Amino acid sequence: MRNRLIARFLFTTTLLRIRGHLTHTADHPERGDVPGWVMITLMSAVLVAALLAIASPALEGLFNEAINRVSP
Repeated sequence: MRNRLIARFLFTTTLLRIRGHLTHTADHPERGDVPGWVMITLMSAVLVAALLAIASPALEGLFNEAINRVSP
């Protein structure tokens, strides 16, 4: 559930960034390589979501273990 929520958040923010970037720079003559930045942003978001989905149980275990060691 949490992984899906994080993935949706990343996907939504990525789309909003793409939309904002395209609308603000569409008429600017030096707008840069928009398709390249779109690809990098999407690939980064997918990579983060995939790593989080894979590593989430291990990270939760590490966190819980650390909290249990600190708590009296």
